[in-house]
Amino acid sequence: MERNSRPVYSSETGRLCPACSRPIANCACKRTSTGAASDGIIRLRYETKGRKGAGVTVITGLDTGSGDTRDFIKTLKKKCGTGGTVKPEQVEIQGDHRETVKKALEIAGFKVKGA
Repeated sequence: MERNSRPVYSSETGRLCPACSRPIANCACKRTSTGAASDGIIRLRYETKGRKGAGVTVITGLDTGSGDTRDFIKTLKKKCGTGGTVKPEQVEIQGDHRETVKKALEIAGFKVKGA
């Protein structure tokens, strides 16, 4: 009889990759993010849902894993004069800074689209 279960979390290492069952940081299969990011277009949107009315500008489609991109995001947050966070598939910048972010991304050579 086959077992139809697999571990998804380890208290020792945290989240595990669903494909190779290794910790996400040491994933052997190097899974890419969702297909939406693979088209080369950066998407911007403004969200307030689930944040008690406080809005954030959400940027999707950036490769958040590379060091150069993280430096660019840090500069972008300074330009907006606010904080934010980098998540595996998106960047959140506190407040409504869609126009500022769009201009900065276009100057950096990205194709940007409002979502």
